[in-house]
Amino acid sequence: MANIKSSIKDITRSAIRNSRNRSAKARMRTFFKKVLTAVAAKDLAAAQAAFREAVSVLAVTARKGIIHTNTAARYTQRLNAKVKGLALAVAS
Repeated sequence: MANIKSSIKDITRSAIRNSRNRSAKARMRTFFKKVLTAVAAKDLAAAQAAFREAVSVLAVTARKGIIHTNTAARYTQRLNAKVKGLALAVAS
């Protein structure tokens, strides 16, 4: 345990940030899974609605610096490909 007052504050701040970041990442993964679940169930309307929410959550998570911007873009692209694939499968 640290003895210096500023170090103690740093540890406290770090714990708070860690907690906040874990929560945001868990929320992001939840929305990601909602899209994947809807795609697996072959429910196009639910998949598209979940995709819109997931993109928003991914953008916020990236903007806050919890994940890298390119990581958010990659996740968005992969989810979009799955939803579009489902749309093509349903259409044909």
